Amino acid sequence: MHTTIYMIRHAVSPYLTGQERTRGLSQQGAADAGRVKEILKNEDIAHFVSSPYTRAVATLQPLAEAAGKEIILYEELKEREFGALNREFGDEELLVALRRSFEDTHFKLDGGESHKEAEERAVPIMERLLREYVVSNIAIGTHGNIMAIIMHYYDKAYGFDFLLSTTKPDIYKLKFDGTRLVNVERLWESQPGLK
Repeated sequence: MHTTIYMIRHAVSPYLTGQERTRGLSQQGAADAGRVKEILKNEDIAHFVSSPYTRAVATLQPLAEAAGKEIILYEELKEREFGALNREFGDEELLVALRRSFEDTHFKLDGGESHKEAEERAVPIMERLLREYVVSNIAIGTHGNIMAIIMHYYDKAYGFDFLLSTTKPDIYKLKFDGTRLVNVERLWESQPGLK
């Protein structure tokens, strides 16, 4: 018997300086949150948890509402703090820093958080969920970098290149035997013509 965690990376959210916690979804992002619900509505998800950031909650909300469940927020699941380069993913300097952070997990930018520091706050929540909700299905509203950091902890194959391959939104179905990751399946498929 396995515990299944659905990692749901948030949908498109326009970058707004100083609104990292509160920026919501774009029109396309809101539509994609509806597609997330359609993909997962028959997965018998019993527990819903999320980063407290608005875009992560908003992506998970339609699915949780359809299931009649509340979303429990964990501050520890928030996106990694990048510090001086805390701006929209895709910036060349940020990509260089991200790559380095997967090679040297203690590396961080001024005012930022290292890969290791983010891992040390997020993974204990994963371990807690795997203990408390054993042999059930759990959905997590998350962000690209923290999702990759968590998955990298359980399987080193999920590193920088994996992070670059993800989309907004994205869905990964992780099967655990106890706290051992035994299978990963990507469930999200972008519609033709959309990224």
